[in-house]
Amino acid sequence: MDKYAVFGNPIAQSKSPLIHAEFADQTKQVLEYNAIGPDVDRFHDAITTFIEQGGKGANVTAPFKEQAFSMATKLTERAQLAKAVNTLVFNKDGSILGDNTDGAGLIADLLENKAPLNRRVLLIGAGGAARGVIKPLLAQQPELLVITNRTHAKAEELASHFDEYGRIAALTSAQLESEAPFDVVINSSSSSLFNEIPAVTPAIFKTGGFAYDMSYKAENTVFIDWALASGAETAIDGLGMLVGQAAESFNVWRGVMPNKTPVENKLRELLKVT
Repeated sequence: MDKYAVFGNPIAQSKSPLIHAEFADQTKQVLEYNAIGPDVDRFHDAITTFIEQGGKGANVTAPFKEQAFSMATKLTERAQLAKAVNTLVFNKDGSILGDNTDGAGLIADLLENKAPLNRRVLLIGAGGAARGVIKPLLAQQPELLVITNRTHAKAEELASHFDEYGRIAALTSAQLESEAPFDVVINSSSSSLFNEIPAVTPAIFKTGGFAYDMSYKAENTVFIDWALASGAETAIDGLGMLVGQAAESFNVWRGVMPNKTPVENKLRELLKVT
């Protein structure tokens, strides 16, 4: 039986085994998918052992995406741009392909929810989650993509790295005042994990606009509540992105794209009862 796994630390909260079991059942694929949580300094050893045990591919989550990037012997363009890998393919010739499906998962969810990505878009955060989605966002040809981050230098580095792909700028939280509001506001920071809102003005939200939080939970995240209270008409969490990036990974491994909607619906119901 083909073996796959997700590697992360912590990993107990991961929904990936359930998601991929649902995908396998839906597409009539026979495979095994587990969650593996190596110590933070043992990722390379854990991957090597998994390959020796017959592993065909893996998902990678925090804090190992940069290590996976370094371990890959081949990289897709989207992984090269992101400088982070969330999907590994272990080839028979011993090579390791690194890919990043986060951006594809985000864009699919945004478009399904009718986000106006061709307008003015604000991306909050400049970490690995942001880096993986910038090129896909620019591919939607927004009027302007603005990155803001607590450490402004990181936002500037990202903006300069991607400036050949479209209109992009880095602004401090103070500079946002003159550029606000935005048609779409995306929170890629970890603020919601700590029940905090980003350190930016609520003026970023356009009345009737669209807001997206990459975090998710059973109830609204604090960012979603803040966005709605600040004028956004639509505000959704990142559960659809989670399932979407998993579907992209499944397609990379198995050559078939599963239907993510029933899996997302099932996860949403499970969140309500846990």
